[in-house]
Amino acid sequence: MAKVIVRGNIVEDPPLARFLFGSTTMAWVWLVVRVWVGYQWINAALHKISDPAWVQSGLALKGFWERAAAIPDKGRPLIVFDWYREFIQWLLTTESYTWFGKLVSYGELLVGVALVLGAFVGIAAFFGALMNWNFMMAGAASTNPVLFTLAILLLLAWKVAGYIGLDYYLLALLGTPWRPGGVFSGKKQSEAAPA
Repeated sequence: MAKVIVRGNIVEDPPLARFLFGSTTMAWVWLVVRVWVGYQWINAALHKISDPAWVQSGLALKGFWERAAAIPDKGRPLIVFDWYREFIQWLLTTESYTWFGKLVSYGELLVGVALVLGAFVGIAAFFGALMNWNFMMAGAASTNPVLFTLAILLLLAWKVAGYIGLDYYLLALLGTPWRPGGVFSGKKQSEAAPA
């Protein structure tokens, strides 16, 4: 696990964090979390992909953005931060909903499939969390806070969250940007496979 030396003292991760996020024993727990979150993304995506207002015209997303960016006469607006409201308003002005609806719909599907299969779990969880964060910033609570929290936990557990999944093979073959796997380092797969 990661160790940092601070003023001559070694600071290590707490044992609980090492167990939760670095032990392959926890892979079964992360499998359940990963598949459930992935299923939620696939389910949401299939509703959008089957709706022309999402994937053809983008009008569903336009309506969502218009409601989110509106400033009511009384009460609080859905978007609390002015900079985010301006960003959404800019997306509306540039008619970005026409292509962004497709990006959201198929992005949700890709995140869901990757999580269910356990492929590139850290990357998939990051993009899932990013989508949840944006939905929450736009005032849509729903299941987003729960999914965002689980995505952050999957991000922290990326090394073992896909251990029972395709990452078992993908991480050995491809490695990480800071340590190339068998394909890029010239090692045989058996030498590069995780222990």
